[in-house]
Amino acid sequence: MDKKQIWEIVSPGDNLPAYVNAIIEIPKGSKAKYEVDKDFSLLRLDRILFSSVMYPANYGFIPQTYCDDNDPLDILVLCSVDVYPMSIIEAKVVGVMHMVDNGEQDDKIIAVAKNDMSVNYIEDLEDLPPHAMKEIVRFFKDYKALENKTVNVEQLKGREFAYQIIRESIELYKEKFSATV
Repeated sequence: MDKKQIWEIVSPGDNLPAYVNAIIEIPKGSKAKYEVDKDFSLLRLDRILFSSVMYPANYGFIPQTYCDDNDPLDILVLCSVDVYPMSIIEAKVVGVMHMVDNGEQDDKIIAVAKNDMSVNYIEDLEDLPPHAMKEIVRFFKDYKALENKTVNVEQLKGREFAYQIIRESIELYKEKFSATV
């Protein structure tokens, strides 16, 4: 009998696609790349970043989503604190970063913590402090450079485009896993 994993159990959210539940794998400021092990629902240390960079935001995924890279949809949640791994944050979606990581499309949803008064006034990417997106883009351009891997940040899009990406990833999850759920 197959057991459901954490990314299958937790709801993607009650007010989709404007607000989503994000399961955090990596706290802001970490050099450690953690991923939820799909067999055990525990965090697995994937690697320590080769480059001298740290995650610029809390990083994780939206549960019950699925993307072409065979993983749930990635999300960065801006917040005034570093959030413990395996915490659930209700996040307000403000945009998406389209990127290609080692030849694969790899979208990153950009969001702010709904219950953090220092960021929850932000509605769209243009409302972010100007340096915030520059730091995020620079991180993803650099974080695999010393591994001789290529990452291209193609474009930044606002929340309406992000909403569509979320809807598509939820539908892909349902198509892929509806027989097993």
